Order: sequence, then C-alpha cells, then structure tokens
Amino acid sequence: MLKEFIYSGIGAAVLVREKVEEEIKVFEKKGKIKKTDAKEFMKALETKGKEEKKKTKKFIKSLVKDIIKELDLVTKEDLKNLKKELKK
Repeated sequence: MLKEFIYSGIGAAVLVREKVEEEIKVFEKKGKIKKTDAKEFMKALETKGKEEKKKTKKFIKSLVKDIIKELDLVTKEDLKNLKKELKK
C-alpha cells in the first residue's frame, strides 16, 4: 500500500511538472513571459521539487521506522544482535 502511495505521488509530480512546462511555453509564445524568466522559474521549481523530495523521503523513513517500532517488528539490527548472541 505504501508503495502505491509513493508511486502515485511521483506520478502526480511528473504530471504537474509537464503541465507547468506546457503552460510556461504558452506564456512564452504569447509574450507574457520572457524566455529567461521562464528558465529561471523552471530551475527554481526543480530546486524546490528536489528539496521537497528530500523532505518527503525523510518523513516516510521516519514514519516507517515508527510503524515498525509500534508493531514491534524485528529489524536488521535486531537480527544482527541475535546472531552475535547465538555465536557466543
């Protein structure tokens, strides 16, 4: 379920980006925005998108860790510690 949620978000982001690019091209052709301004806007939008991607990834990792802890699931670290204990 989480995977589908993430893929949906990525798909939505791609669609939004494509739509924004199309609209900016329309504004350029109509002379409502300069080409340099359009490039700067797209660059700023891309930078903001990358920042949001990092924040989202960090949030999802934190959320998954909390869920694992709440459900009392075994982690890789737990397994490593158990293996060490069994070797003693």
